[in-house]
Amino acid sequence: MATKEVKFSSSDLTKLRELTGAGMMDCKNALVEAGGDLKGAQDVIRKKGLDIAKKKSTREAREGQITSYIHAGGKLGVLLEVNCETDFVAKNEQFQSFIRDIAMQIAAAHPLYVGANDIPAAELAKEKEVFLEQVKDKPEAVRNKVIEGKLAKRYEEICLLNQKFIKDDSRTVQDLLTEFIAKIGENIIIRRFTRFEVGGN
Repeated sequence: MATKEVKFSSSDLTKLRELTGAGMMDCKNALVEAGGDLKGAQDVIRKKGLDIAKKKSTREAREGQITSYIHAGGKLGVLLEVNCETDFVAKNEQFQSFIRDIAMQIAAAHPLYVGANDIPAAELAKEKEVFLEQVKDKPEAVRNKVIEGKLAKRYEEICLLNQKFIKDDSRTVQDLLTEFIAKIGENIIIRRFTRFEVGGN
């Protein structure tokens, strides 16, 4: 039985490239896989990007850049280190743009940690204790679900990777990072940051 030909316009192809940053052939294949549906094709590319990012995550990233971002007339600043695998990528304009976006995210959204794994165990235990106290009268199964939900919400507040991206709140910073790894073809690690605010602690 012959495979049905999937038709899509060149404007769909162009739009998909703009939305995802993926190459021409990847966009064509994604549109075919999604039956010509633009949103479905975005999901196909995003899923493939996640697979690529997982494969790259074991590779060493010893190059990169330290960038600074100053905002609000010198009242707020960020120092950020992002690593990649090669000096070539570190000097790439796309990489520079990516780390600027991340620095702006830190300035605007005030995360305390890069990811949930960076939260000290003692602090995490204290958070869980507070949440447990709030739901102590509920059945155990309900308690566990409520605590999981509260922790996830807390991670969104204090962990950079869990936060919604300030330029597009349909994606998290982790989504942005995953897509960028797939696009650039190297492992990228947001290593550490410090946020300074005049009069802050």
